Order: sequence, then C-alpha cells, then structure tokens
Amino acid sequence: MITAYIGLGSNLSDPIAQVNNAIDEVKQLAQCQVTAISSLYLSKPMGPQDQNDYINAVIAIETSLSAIELLDLLQAIENNAGRVRKDNRWGARILDLDIILFGHETINTERLTIPHYGMHEREFVLLPLAEIAPTLNLPNGETVKHLSQNIANNAIVKLS
Repeated sequence: MITAYIGLGSNLSDPIAQVNNAIDEVKQLAQCQVTAISSLYLSKPMGPQDQNDYINAVIAIETSLSAIELLDLLQAIENNAGRVRKDNRWGARILDLDIILFGHETINTERLTIPHYGMHEREFVLLPLAEIAPTLNLPNGETVKHLSQNIANNAIVKLS
C-alpha cells in the first residue's frame, strides 16, 4: 500500500458540498482507504480574480492502485460532478482533484507530475497538507512543516 495525498478544490455549484461529496466518493473507491481529511479552507483564486473564492482540502489515502489508475478514478469523479475541461487553466471549476504526492515517487509524464508541480507555492495545498501530515518529508527532502511555515497565507481562512 502507498500513501497518497489528494488536493480537492471547487468554486462553483455549492463548493463545500462538491468537496465533501468528492471525499465521500473517494471513500468508496476500491483499493483505497481514506486515512486523514483536513479542514476545509476558503482561498482566493490563483488565476483571474473575477471568479468566486475556492473551497480547498487535502486528504490522505492508502492505496494499492498505481498513480495512473488513481488519476483515472479521480478524473472520473470530476467528470461525474460535471467538470468541463477548458483551455483556461486558471478558470472557475466545479471540482478539481489533484494527486499531490504518491508515496515518495517522482513522476513526470504528459498526464501526471508528482510531486504536484505547484504545491510549493500554493497555500491552499500546503496548509491543509501540513494539518494532516506535518512531519511529512517530500521526495526532495523538504518538510511540509517548513514549507507551510514559510508560505504567504494570502488571506486563506480555515473553515472547519
């Protein structure tokens, strides 16, 4: 079994419900067991500011799936929620599920980059991740705790 960390985000169609429903769906996946769930966080959008704020969280799972198999299942959850993939990378979205870490693996393919390429600069990933895994070491030796203590919080609000 491998421990994977998944970032969740939504800013459309009742974002709190979208994130909670996605967590429930991940709990139902075969070969996956959710082992930790962060609080929900309210964060400013990374891209254009003319969109709603986001609800974000991070979960930890134990899985026997490969990273690509997990990605396929997470994308199916996004699609079932009504996610439409657009050219606008930073636009509003009903649901976004990202594999942040997959064990200590480093993966760099056309479909998947692990550790997630932007995690070091995203408070909405690092703060919830530090909440559930503060002593976690990244594949490059950095600690989640250190990174989370040194990132600007950009007015992120812990909700629950």
